[in-house]
Amino acid sequence: MAPEQTQTVESEAAPENIALPETHGQLVIIGGAEDKEGECKILREFVRRAGGVQARIAVMTVATGLPGEVGEQYINIFERLGVERVEVVDTAHPDDARSQSALEAVQQATGVFFTGGNQARITELIKDTELDAMLHRRFAEGIVIAGTSAGAAMMPDMMIVEGEAETSPRPDVVNMDRGMGFLPGVVIDQHFAQRGRLGRLLSAAAQQPVVIGFGIDENTAIAVNGSELEVIGEGAVTIVDMANVTHNNVDELLRDEPLALCGVKLHILPHGYKFDLKTRSCVC
Repeated sequence: MAPEQTQTVESEAAPENIALPETHGQLVIIGGAEDKEGECKILREFVRRAGGVQARIAVMTVATGLPGEVGEQYINIFERLGVERVEVVDTAHPDDARSQSALEAVQQATGVFFTGGNQARITELIKDTELDAMLHRRFAEGIVIAGTSAGAAMMPDMMIVEGEAETSPRPDVVNMDRGMGFLPGVVIDQHFAQRGRLGRLLSAAAQQPVVIGFGIDENTAIAVNGSELEVIGEGAVTIVDMANVTHNNVDELLRDEPLALCGVKLHILPHGYKFDLKTRSCVC
């Protein structure tokens, strides 16, 4: 059943400038399943941006249920790339986010890496803690923060917690909750092409006051430095620009009814392409 009325969307409701402050550090946001055994192009780039062989890496295993195994895996990878100092920060319990060892590890790090797992665990165990404050303070001071899969999903201020794949956009396709807020004003989905998540990315973006939605394929990442975004890896990044949407029907729908979206701009960017977050345009 088609709704009887339509809605004109005011783009001013969404933040226009989503670039990071020039004084902040960089983000490396990975769509999951990054190469860990071959050239390790994405992880290599993270290490390079975090200081190369002089980097001090803190591996955050909060998202995974196997922190020992996953932490050891990333220690081996980063040491193989030449990093001399890698430390695992395991915050399996709420009190761990107040521990002196965790705070010192982040304080001394030049790069922080969030592993995959369940993004809800990241916010449940770290959000609004002393460790959260430390992460944001160090990010403002210039460190590099990276995350893969769940570690990518948590980057915005509102994150996708779960949702259906391979479906057209509907209000009930996706569940959202607070993210960690390292890249506000956007929404991010991972394992994008591999799991057919365009419908849920559009559903999430349409229901949040955001300008941009990023869909990041596996073994693919976006590196964000100020207003510049660069694509790294073997897949592509799908960018949906919601700034000039002329119509949607979100407010008139029941939960299982399809979304209408008019005026969405779409970009598909492979490795090496760049995107300007201020002008929301490709740099080709």
